[in-house]
Amino acid sequence: MQADIDYMQLALELARRGLGNVEPNPAVGCVIVKNGEIIGQGLHEKFGGPHAEINALSDCQKNGQNPAGATMYVTLEPCSHTRKTPPCTQAVIKAGIKKVIIASKDPTKLASGGIQQLKEAGVKVETGLCREQAEQLNAPFYKHARTGLPWVIVKWAQSIDGKLAWRNPPKTGHWISNEKSRADVHRLRKKVQGILTGIDTVIADNPKLTVRIEGQPIDRPPLRIVLDSKLRMPWDCRLITVPDAPTLIVTTIQTAQAEFQLVEKFKDAGVEVFAVPPKNEHCDLKAVLTELGKRGIQQLLIEAGPRLISQFLAQNLVNEVRIYIAPIILGQNGTADISAPMSAIVSHQKLKNIQIKTFDNDICISGLLEFKL
Repeated sequence: MQADIDYMQLALELARRGLGNVEPNPAVGCVIVKNGEIIGQGLHEKFGGPHAEINALSDCQKNGQNPAGATMYVTLEPCSHTRKTPPCTQAVIKAGIKKVIIASKDPTKLASGGIQQLKEAGVKVETGLCREQAEQLNAPFYKHARTGLPWVIVKWAQSIDGKLAWRNPPKTGHWISNEKSRADVHRLRKKVQGILTGIDTVIADNPKLTVRIEGQPIDRPPLRIVLDSKLRMPWDCRLITVPDAPTLIVTTIQTAQAEFQLVEKFKDAGVEVFAVPPKNEHCDLKAVLTELGKRGIQQLLIEAGPRLISQFLAQNLVNEVRIYIAPIILGQNGTADISAPMSAIVSHQKLKNIQIKTFDNDICISGLLEFKL
């Protein structure tokens, strides 16, 4: 029925407003309808805060409406467990909701079971309305729940001629992209649980890899991860000297065994070292992703040089791409050409769900690579 679709579309739109504030939780929206009228709506606004169903029920109360006998449209199966918040199923049952229409079932073992609880309490339940849209909205959440692996985002900023860095930076700074583009990157960093780079980038650029958004304290800074197969990490780099976020060095098993004392020294400095099997004398990227997934990294941002970015793409390990293009041609004053290492990619990869945004004169192109949920 078209009215059901319209109400679920509104719930999906509400859910989208939570993106960037709720991760690693999913973004969820909820609409409550009675006698053909919307009497309450809500979304999951912030990690650790009330879920969408609770906010929608509270909205009914604010509006002076009784939700008993109403129909609830929600983008994700209501939770049936207690963690940071009480189970939503009990609140729905207590409110006297007659019917719940759910876009998608919860893929996690911990949170699933809400549908069964609702049915046992006599609440009518329907599932699958706008399911594909709901799962695409929270694609990182679904991928991690179903595969144990993080959703991988690669991001880079380049000149028009494909250079990622200045050879001789101007006095204004070493950045390729402008200030608004960089602010957008920090909003992206806020969403993820891990930011990964390579040791060559650490040595060349000495990045902080922290989230810096004016007026917004960061309660849960993403883990900073460095692939360092030979343990060349400089002791004076900001990933060690700036303790605003935890740092993990990933090296190879052989290096960790040969440099045991150095590994212990890093640990004494508060930097964890983890070893994975080698692949072509570098860290095995699939093994890295497996370990990060076990650590609860749902979304992983790759901020690295052309070689490492290309390796992730060549091994089909990337889910999302975001490219900032600055309106400059660096020519011989540019280095780190992205096009050369891309030759390692055997078959073409086409982006879908394309979004094009402008940040002053910069252009940002983002899109998804093929991935089945």
